[in-house]
Amino acid sequence: MAKKVVATLKTATGKSYAKVIRMVRSPKTNAYTFAEEVIPSDSVQEYLKKK
Repeated sequence: MAKKVVATLKTATGKSYAKVIRMVRSPKTNAYTFAEEVIPSDSVQEYLKKK
């Protein structure tokens, strides 16, 4: 039987996390790739502003 995993990004301390997926262009091939990171929810806007 398969187990279902629920709420793996949330800890018992109450701090919530968000998975951020960003498109990044490769300088060599000019193709887009996806960069995924798990960061705290309160710093999502700061992360998206930086390049």
